[in-house]
Amino acid sequence: MSANASPIVHARHVAVEPIAAMLKQHMGLDIASVGRALIERGVRERMHVLGLADTTGYLDVLQSGVGELQELIELVVVPETWFFRDREAILAVARLARDKIVRAPNATVRILSLPCSTGEEPYSIAMALLEAGVPPAQFRIDGVDICHRSLAAAQRAVYGRNSFRGKQLDYRERHFTYDHEGAGQYDRALAEDVRQQVAFRFGNMLAADFMLNEAPYDFIFCRNVLIYFDREVQLRAVQVLERLLDRDGCIFVGPAEAGLLLKPHIESIGIPLSFGFRRKKAGDRADLPPPTIVAAIPRTVAPEPAPPLRVQPVRSAPVAPVAPVRQRLPEAAPAVAAKEDLLVQARACADRGELAQAEALCKQQLHAVGPNADAYHLQGLISDARQDAVAARQLYRKAIYLQPDHREALLHLAALLAAQGDDAGARRLQERAERAVSTPLKQADEERSHV
Repeated sequence: MSANASPIVHARHVAVEPIAAMLKQHMGLDIASVGRALIERGVRERMHVLGLADTTGYLDVLQSGVGELQELIELVVVPETWFFRDREAILAVARLARDKIVRAPNATVRILSLPCSTGEEPYSIAMALLEAGVPPAQFRIDGVDICHRSLAAAQRAVYGRNSFRGKQLDYRERHFTYDHEGAGQYDRALAEDVRQQVAFRFGNMLAADFMLNEAPYDFIFCRNVLIYFDREVQLRAVQVLERLLDRDGCIFVGPAEAGLLLKPHIESIGIPLSFGFRRKKAGDRADLPPPTIVAAIPRTVAPEPAPPLRVQPVRSAPVAPVAPVRQRLPEAAPAVAAKEDLLVQARACADRGELAQAEALCKQQLHAVGPNADAYHLQGLISDARQDAVAARQLYRKAIYLQPDHREALLHLAALLAAQGDDAGARRLQERAERAVSTPLKQADEERSHV
């Protein structure tokens, strides 16, 4: 056996846990998600290059701060992407960006692709926006990645057969030309008008100073990367994404990551199979008293009186003033209000990540008031955050059973079904959610016409 092969033999029998721990600390990579073999393979290759015979020596090199950790990262992060891989999300962004330009003709749309890998995703977004009629001067895409090799490939913008998958390849004829200088027979070079819409840069989203002074983005793509982090790192990553997102912006994640975005203050954008999410606006369901709790108050309670009409008094014989009649709240009303506070407290705890306390408050509320759609929905969010899809699905169904037009429960259950491959079921729930929004508006219009 040659001397060059000896490190490989030794590396197979030496634990790589300390090296995996360094990778996790630096970039969040969880050995359980990528598999031990991938990291071992990268370690063996680097040891072979450096001529090292055992992992103890290699660990010393990693800790010396000479850039070896970045060399290992380049090997363990394997790009797996292609053009229009997430077609529904990309087309959704094109439509939303065009709508924003229509509403605000002088606006500039900012989009972040993180991680951008070898460029297929941000370039796909650029093609979609150009074809949707968004002026080139009014949108900009930033592609950020932790791998220098991937960024170099993205900036070169020459792609082989593996980057073009599926049957819908008409974009290839419009935006690519054959690269006669390339090494591959099927290499194609991307058109310059698409390339100039994207700027690439190196970055580690878990670094303390990551894009601290960056202006917020209208749309953020962070798809199929959170699944490689453990729970603690996932929460940190989501906080970074929220920090970079504009107030009215949208985040797009992968199907298996949708549960991480399902929080009381975040909702689905309602576009089937896009797995896009946004912050709830003031006045949405999260900011209103839960409807089932309001319904629990006896109907003898009078509504809030309307302001009196300003009518000039008739000058006639004085009449003794009559005290306004005020119906007294039933004795149970204060207790109901206190129980309503339990759900408000539960939402606040869930927003802070205190899932156990939030779940306990939900249970108290259910015990005090009885079956409640919003409480079941919040419990579903908590289960989703814990990545317990089975429990989340059951809880969302309970909420929908009690309140068939519960839009958030419909959308979140749709996201779960889509993640599990039930596209037809997800689409039906999305349609129900859309009807849940349109029906009250139609009823309100009819009531105004009668008035």
